[in-house]
Amino acid sequence: MAEVIAGGAQPPTYPTGWEADVVLRDGSTTHVRPILPTDAPALQAFHVAQSERSTYLRFFATLERLPERDLARFTHVDHVDRVALVAVTADEQIIGVARYDRLDGDEAEVAFNIADAHHGRGLGSVLLEHLAAAARERGVRRFTAEVLPQNGKMIGVFREAGYVVRQSMEDGVVTVAFDIDPTDRSLAVMADREHRAEARSVQGLLTARSVVVVASHRSPAGSLDDLLARRVAEDLVASGTGIDVHVVGLRDADALAVGGTVWPTLAEVPGPVDLAVLAVPADEAVPAVRALARLGVRGLVLLSTGFAETGPAGLERQRALLRTAHAAGMRVVGPGSYGVLAHTDGRTLNASLTPDPPIPGSIGLFCQSAPMSVALLGSVRRRALGLSCFVSAGHRADVSGNDLMQFWHDDDATSVACLYLESIGNPRKFSRVARRLAAVKPVVVVTAGRSGHVVPPGHAVRATHAPRRTLEEVMRQSGVIRVENTHQLLEVAQVLALQPLPSGRRAAIVASSASMAALVAEAGAAAGLVVGGQAAILGEDADDATIERTVGELYGSDDVDVVVAVYVPTVGSADARVARALARAAAGSGRTTVACLPGLHGATPELTAPDADGRPWTVPAYTTPEDAVLALGQAARYAAWRAADRGVPVNPAGVDTRAARRLVTAWLGDGVPGTEIDLDPARTAELLGCVGIEVLETVPVRTADEAVEAARRVGWPVALKTTVTALRHRSDLGGVRLDVHDEAELRADVDQVLELASRHSADPGRAPLEVQAMVPRGASCVLRSVEDPLFGPVLSFGLSGDASDLLGDVSYGVPPLTDVDVAELVRSARAAPRLFGYRGLPVLDVATLEDVIARLSVLAEDLPELRSIELNPVVVAERGVVVLGARAQVAVADRADGTRRALPT
Repeated sequence: MAEVIAGGAQPPTYPTGWEADVVLRDGSTTHVRPILPTDAPALQAFHVAQSERSTYLRFFATLERLPERDLARFTHVDHVDRVALVAVTADEQIIGVARYDRLDGDEAEVAFNIADAHHGRGLGSVLLEHLAAAARERGVRRFTAEVLPQNGKMIGVFREAGYVVRQSMEDGVVTVAFDIDPTDRSLAVMADREHRAEARSVQGLLTARSVVVVASHRSPAGSLDDLLARRVAEDLVASGTGIDVHVVGLRDADALAVGGTVWPTLAEVPGPVDLAVLAVPADEAVPAVRALARLGVRGLVLLSTGFAETGPAGLERQRALLRTAHAAGMRVVGPGSYGVLAHTDGRTLNASLTPDPPIPGSIGLFCQSAPMSVALLGSVRRRALGLSCFVSAGHRADVSGNDLMQFWHDDDATSVACLYLESIGNPRKFSRVARRLAAVKPVVVVTAGRSGHVVPPGHAVRATHAPRRTLEEVMRQSGVIRVENTHQLLEVAQVLALQPLPSGRRAAIVASSASMAALVAEAGAAAGLVVGGQAAILGEDADDATIERTVGELYGSDDVDVVVAVYVPTVGSADARVARALARAAAGSGRTTVACLPGLHGATPELTAPDADGRPWTVPAYTTPEDAVLALGQAARYAAWRAADRGVPVNPAGVDTRAARRLVTAWLGDGVPGTEIDLDPARTAELLGCVGIEVLETVPVRTADEAVEAARRVGWPVALKTTVTALRHRSDLGGVRLDVHDEAELRADVDQVLELASRHSADPGRAPLEVQAMVPRGASCVLRSVEDPLFGPVLSFGLSGDASDLLGDVSYGVPPLTDVDVAELVRSARAAPRLFGYRGLPVLDVATLEDVIARLSVLAEDLPELRSIELNPVVVAERGVVVLGARAQVAVADRADGTRRALPT
């Protein structure tokens, strides 16, 4: 913010990390930042503009102006014990203030003041979220406030945020107090507000009734920017749907803007205008956005490039653009966008570079890449599929797939959500939003890279060290249908858009030959369908009566959920009689059907018939049987996921992550980002104890005498282990001796293990041996959680030994987890049958193992400071689970998806 703050530099303690752009309740945006001494004039202007009632409710008195002493006190803060945040407009006018003053220890008094003209936009709740996050960072855990009884709105802000508010009254003043640590309810409230605000902001983009297209007077005719602006202006005017079109900066624009209005400069365009499309050189973008602020523009589509993808200078231009746009209330689509397209209430908004938009329909399409948008839209047209809307985010500086999913959740016109993603900037939020959307509508996703490790230039994505399977697990947990390429994206989308969800996996086949039926059956089984004996063979010489009877009997069976029709005559062309009979039978039965008939692809008249209510019912056509079966299998898997019990978030009894956070905060002290602390066994056990996980006592020893004394204390029999890394947990190499029953045996084992350990490097400052009490026999497992910069906590589970160490037999989960997620995490490991009575082995206590995993997942989710933790080994017995060893590392938190709403900057 230094470049937009007049008169003076930022103080040394200025917490830049607290700055944020946010989406408000009405879908507009604003900028939140810490207050500065240079804000004194703006704060005085804010105060003077307030009504007498607002001033009285804030100060319990009427003050026409703030006294200079108070003005100085309010604007000079230390950002530790005295903190103030302001919401500002593009011209740095203050429209909201939130502050706290520490009272004692971890308690602070809080106060808010929102500009009268901006009430009802959700500023109070946003400022509370950000102030609470800043307070927790400074060690404050409780807010108190003194409020007049008639100020019910302020009390409502606290209560509606999801906090447990305590009230008392004395001398006509209400005192409220509440803990500010996040709760399940406060996080749910924040997510719901975020959903509504972001959905509203996208709605503002797609329902625009007035658009201004801005080109540069400097761009020569025929230049790329000139061509981009001209193309969009022509498309907007050609759509002919009553949208007001304004054009600025194009030479010879009169001919193309018939139905629109040409203006010499932006300053002459009358407002308000809903949407702006920019095709200007990168260095002209920020001045253009400042000029657009006057028009009340809510959305900005940036076709031009030359920003973050070009290097550090371009990144700074992009940041300046976002700061300016967000402070002016605008969301940004791009840079490098192909545009936006929407069919709404009989109108078409074609603010894109395609002159031939797809017909209206129920598929919502999001694509980052502009070149890929060309191919995708072309494929949609060739299939005769319809779109509800299309958004190309380009380099995704602001509006992302997460925003579109928020909008699609409540959009009645969209029944299928399709996303082509080159990168995912916030996988934690993606998982949360996608899971919510997939519960009501199918979400089909193709990613440019399977792992998420490869990121195109200009995309703001943190580096990740997570295993490549992590992204797949995020998708699976979220109920997303993940496909391999854009071809499959639309193949799956068309069956979901044109047909009902499959009621099951039992498949029947209509084929032109027995060999074709066998091929389809094999492909169906590979796609997860259950293919029994339900197959109808229609010879190429079948007459009309045979076709109708055969197809009718197949659809009349009660043992059929889905139908695959593959009719490929070897002589002649496709038989329209089969297509018509198939469409009529499918429409009459309501069973999900796909077809492969020569010459037909996508939505076709030949495979369309009226259903019982007279509405058109279309069977989607595919080029190959494999495409048809693959799409149908994906739809069936999604239907099963949606119908299944997805569980409830794990919340084990006796978990106190607040206590864990207090411990870690004390251990880290004033640590700076990057500081890492390896916890000793005692601290690790204390941390795990906060969530109800006990670690069996381990006694470090150096000599045989110490080992004998330790064994007498913990009780015979004991286990003797070396701490040398190469031999640790390796009984097969002699590093672990079990069931040691007496002193003589223990002394002999100590000598042998020390001799073995001396051949390997060891930490000279660490005791070379450990003694533990023996535990019941069972399966040995390993649990780990690692805080990844991109994905957040990544939990893994595997059975100890070569299966996990050499073969990678490890399953992954990304918290927060449900009880169903935890159960699947355990069962996804290939060696998991050993826990369930494999080949006569006893059935082990998996329920208690799942409880330990749930507790570890809650700790990792609620404690971003937990850089890594490993429980190894975890012995699962027939009754009970014992954690024999644990190690952990903590560091200053740096999680992307925090407990406050913020747009990318």
